Amino acid sequence: MCPHMDTATHIVMGVSLAGLATLDPVVANDPVLFHAVLAGTVIGSHAPDFDTVLKMKDNATYIRHHRGASHSLPAIVFWGLLVSGAIYLFAPEISFLHLWLWTALAVVIHVVVDLFNAYGTQALRPFSNKWIAKGFINTFDPYIFSLNIVGIIAWVLGANPGYTWLSIYAVIFLYYIKRYLDKRQIVKTIKNHFPDTVSIATSPTIKQNYWRVAVTTKDRFYVGEVENQHIVIIDEFEQVPLPDTPVMEVAKTDKNIAAFLNFSPVFRWEINEFDSITEVRLIDLRYRSNDHYPFVAVVKINPELEIISSYTGWIFSEHKLQRKLYVGDHLA
Repeated sequence: MCPHMDTATHIVMGVSLAGLATLDPVVANDPVLFHAVLAGTVIGSHAPDFDTVLKMKDNATYIRHHRGASHSLPAIVFWGLLVSGAIYLFAPEISFLHLWLWTALAVVIHVVVDLFNAYGTQALRPFSNKWIAKGFINTFDPYIFSLNIVGIIAWVLGANPGYTWLSIYAVIFLYYIKRYLDKRQIVKTIKNHFPDTVSIATSPTIKQNYWRVAVTTKDRFYVGEVENQHIVIIDEFEQVPLPDTPVMEVAKTDKNIAAFLNFSPVFRWEINEFDSITEVRLIDLRYRSNDHYPFVAVVKINPELEIISSYTGWIFSEHKLQRKLYVGDHLA
């Protein structure tokens, strides 16, 4: 599963924000405006992920751009105006200001919550292209999702939506603080183990007390698991820069390899020789799952230093990967 906040969570968060909007007297006293706000918050809560359509082109384009421009500061303004403007066309008698404010807030919340999982966003573009990934909320957090579902059920059963969601948002806020403190303790423990730590990538799981970590020191990578604050190192790799060879230089020109390098700060590489083909493989170390590293980029190069086929993305079996590369061979 690609590590980004799932669609279902964004949708229920859009519904919850519409419930909170009933605290706005202008919204509460205008049924047409309320329904417009409901549409705006649900659509706005998902709008930054509309860039998922880039998958229709290819994985390289999607990986390079997803959570990039669509989650940037200008995009936050753009999505708010686009969604609220489109809805306003069907109900020009309502207050555009209130529709826009709640819709824009839904977009902002989407981008903000995406900062806290392991994938992150480039939310500071155009001022910085740095990926911000705090890594202390899981891509699908059952507690956050369940709280939103409880709120929706309570609303349907007649509870005051405004105060219901105000209470739930307060609990979620405290939950975020708790998860941040959990991560801080994990980071502290790891730094005690590895004093020369350069960076630590944390990936929380659905289980509250179980995390995956990828540690970068001055000369090595360590991949491990943390359960109840107890760290177990599973894999260890020497940190070796990409070689300055003709094969690697050609590989770096491939769009799939370039997209991977743009996104993945913690990876190892392999160069494998097969008959008349050289395979360059890059493996992201942050997302180990079931004894496997599913996020990879692979390119096959012939003796004439021509790219035969390539692939990047989430893959969970070698057979499936080779099948994709095989299809690429025939498309080349």
